[in-house]
Amino acid sequence: MNEPRPRGLHGQTVETLSARILSGAWDEGTVLDLPALREELDISLTALREALKVLAAKGMIDARQKRGTFVQPRDRWNLLDADVMRWQTAASGNPALFDELTEVRTVVEPSAARLAAERAGDEDIAALRSALDRMAAAKSDPDAGVEADLAFHRALMTATHNNFLRQVERVLAIGLAERDRIVHHARTADDPVPSHREVLDAIVARDPDAAESAMVALVRKSHEDLNQARGRKP
Repeated sequence: MNEPRPRGLHGQTVETLSARILSGAWDEGTVLDLPALREELDISLTALREALKVLAAKGMIDARQKRGTFVQPRDRWNLLDADVMRWQTAASGNPALFDELTEVRTVVEPSAARLAAERAGDEDIAALRSALDRMAAAKSDPDAGVEADLAFHRALMTATHNNFLRQVERVLAIGLAERDRIVHHARTADDPVPSHREVLDAIVARDPDAAESAMVALVRKSHEDLNQARGRKP
């Protein structure tokens, strides 16, 4: 899945500023020198302030009288914001980010699989089958495998017929896409089809318990595959 990147001068400025925060070039508490930054980026002060408003809305920076504009602690960031998730997965070398993503998936996806087994309609099951078929056909194409994997999880959340879960999927998909890119391009990657097929079979059988258990196993295997691809011990 290719996440849309902001376009134009405004979008480029936001990306540049966020990269400096995520890279650690600007640590927590760093006060930004706006005139110097405006001159460096060769943009108007108005354009710079507009970009900073975007980061402020995401909790990454704040502005106070007598202190100026400064970088916020990470625990103040809106971590469920799609851009923040994308920036973190693209920039972070910290495996703990993916550990936390796995924890969220472990909470959300097994329950979603249970709901899907109870609520999925014919169109939902067809979408899941289609994604699984694409996954099976993409064994020699890692990028196509990533797309198919994301399509399966998107179809799963859609099959819950819960609008909140569908919104959650949009955020999880960003981290999942980065995880998939690492795993699917690794020479040691296992075939993801069997674990996904078990989830689908349980949904088709209208067996909520089996669907939930199969998804727990899938998420666990997903994280193990990531650790192996990154050469990291469990």
